[in-house]
Amino acid sequence: MIVGMTLTSAPPPGTPVPFAITHWAAAHGRRVAELVWRNEAGGITARLVADDTKDLYAKWSPDDLEPEAERLSWLSSRHPSPRMFDYEETDDGWLIVTGALVGSNAVSPRWKADPQRAAFAIGEGYARLHSLDPDDCPFGTPDWIGVQDDIDVLVVVHGDACAPNTILTDEGAFAGHVDMGELGVADRWADLAIASWSLEWNFGSGLDDAFWRGYGEAPDPERIRRYRTLWGEAPTGS
Repeated sequence: MIVGMTLTSAPPPGTPVPFAITHWAAAHGRRVAELVWRNEAGGITARLVADDTKDLYAKWSPDDLEPEAERLSWLSSRHPSPRMFDYEETDDGWLIVTGALVGSNAVSPRWKADPQRAAFAIGEGYARLHSLDPDDCPFGTPDWIGVQDDIDVLVVVHGDACAPNTILTDEGAFAGHVDMGELGVADRWADLAIASWSLEWNFGSGLDDAFWRGYGEAPDPERIRRYRTLWGEAPTGS
C-alpha cells in the first residue's frame, strides 16, 4: 500500500545536483543542463547535454533502480519508453542513464493549459501498453497490488500510472511512458483506476470522459474503487 504519497514535481531552485550525476556526466563528456524532476523518494532526474549529440537523462535515487533498469531494457524495444544507457550503484544510492523521449511531461504547463487533450492522450497511452502480450513479460505483479482474484483482463501494467509518467508530443499525442520500476502483469484496472484518479490530483475534475474515450473503455466503478483502496490515500502537495 502506498499511503500519503506526495506528488512528484520539478525540483525547487537551489536543489543540489547529486554527485553521482555530475560524476557520470563529466566522465562521459556531458554537462548537466537542468534538473527536471524530483520524486517522492527524493530521487532527482537531470538532463545531460553535449555538443552535436542527443540529450540523455540521468536519474539518481536513494532506492535501488535495478528493477527499473531491467524493465526498461525489456520494454523499450516493445513500447515507447526510454532506452537504457547505463546503470550504476553509487556510494549513496543508484543511478540510471537513459535516452530521451521527444515531447514534454503530461503535467507540464503546456498540457495543464489543455487538460482535455492531455487526458485523452494518457488514456491512449495505456491502451497501447495494455495491448502488449502479458505472456511475454518476465515481471510479476506489482507489490502494492498483492494477490488478485476476479481479474477482468490480464495485461502488462505500468504499476505507477500517475499522469506525470506519460510523455506527450508537441501536438498532444502519446509519446511514451517513463518511471517503469513497477512494470509487471496484472488486471488492467490496476493502471486504469490510478491513471484516472491522478487526473484529479494534477489537473482537477471533469476529465474522466476524455480519458475513457482515449482508452476506449467505459469506467467500472467497482474495480476502480477496489484498486484505489489497494493503492492507499491520494497524494498530497503539488
